[in-house]
Amino acid sequence: MKTSSAKAKGRFLQKLVVSKILNLFPNLTNRQVKSTPMGCKGDDVQLSEEAAKLFPFSIECKCQESLSIWAALKQAEGDNRDLTPLLVFKRNRSEVYCALKFEDFMRIISEHKECD
Repeated sequence: MKTSSAKAKGRFLQKLVVSKILNLFPNLTNRQVKSTPMGCKGDDVQLSEEAAKLFPFSIECKCQESLSIWAALKQAEGDNRDLTPLLVFKRNRSEVYCALKFEDFMRIISEHKECD
């Protein structure tokens, strides 16, 4: 696969994630939640302070046929230490999935349960 094609797939996934966040939080704008250019260091989706309060995740996107889950998780964990690391991934003709530490998942479920 050509590098340009792989980057285009990565950009598509990043834009999809941005779109889903903006749909979930309609009060946010595309200036507050945006896809970063390919090859830039840090989070794949940039969040303003306001956006990070609503969606407190450091997002790493991977669109690959063969994914080294451990390397991708390590990359997600290294990007923004103030936010919960979240790996969003897919491959051709598949659904989009996400992965995070089990401890973080349980905390989120616990917080949701408290809201009931």
